[in-house]
Parts: sequence; structure tokens; C-alpha cells
Amino acid sequence: MSILAGCNSLHGSFEQRSQQLSNGIQKAYQVKPETAQQVAPLILQSAEQYAIPVFTLAALIQQESSYRSQVSSPAGAVGLTQVMPRYWQAKCPGDLYQPSINIACGSSILAQYQQSSGSLKKALAYYNVGPSGYENSWKMKRQGKKYAKQVKQKQKILKKAL
Repeated sequence: MSILAGCNSLHGSFEQRSQQLSNGIQKAYQVKPETAQQVAPLILQSAEQYAIPVFTLAALIQQESSYRSQVSSPAGAVGLTQVMPRYWQAKCPGDLYQPSINIACGSSILAQYQQSSGSLKKALAYYNVGPSGYENSWKMKRQGKKYAKQVKQKQKILKKAL
């Protein structure tokens, strides 16, 4: 089994799993307790809704924003999952700085990429460089693969913290 697919070691009710994830995020990524407690249930809910591994989504957020909801990139990506509003406005209406909207949108994008690519690892690469960048440029493909590897490493750190 791929580490990206990973097993889910969270157990119990939604609230218990949310608390476990929150504790893991705090320990693994040094995220403030109030931030981790706010985002953990949103991560669980979106991961379940879009059939994405919980730890992958949590690691993606760490990679993209270090759990800072108000961050924006020089390229224009915003929020926890660093969504590009100019590309995803129609699919993700609303305030992308709002954690619930941003996490749901990022999850939806990753799920769409996983479905179109047939692989979570490739979906992560697409998330970083876009499908056309990945498929049409060896440089972008290399960058996307490096990004997927970085997310995988952050996922391992989270699993270890649990």
C-alpha cells in the first residue's frame, strides 16, 4: 500500500477523530491549538466528502500555507489550500480566505485531479503545477513530482505524531 493512500489511524466518533487530528496537527506541525481545533473537523468532513485521505489533505494544507488561512501567494493563490481564484471561481464561489470554503474547494480540486489522473500522487503534482503544465513540460513535471514527495513527507510526520 502506498504511503499516500495510507491507513487511517483515527478512531471513534467524528468528534474524537477530530480531536485526534487536531492533536496530531499541533504536534507534527507546531500549529496553534485554536487553529488546529478549527480546521481538523473541516479536514475530516472534506476528506470524507471527496474521498481523499485525511492525512494527505492535512499534509497538503501544511505544505501550501502552514495552516495560515489569510495567506496569499505572489501568484495569487489564497487561503489554507492556496486556491487560485481566477481558475476556480466558478467551482468555488465565496470567500476563499474562509477555512471551510477553502478546504472544501481544495479538496474538490484534488479529488477532480485524482479522478482525471487515476493516481493520488499525480493528483498532488497536478495540484501544484496544473495538468497541462505537468503533461507538457518536463520541468513542471519534475516540480510537480517534487511537490508530491514533499506532501508525502509531511504526511509521514503527521502519522508519526499520532
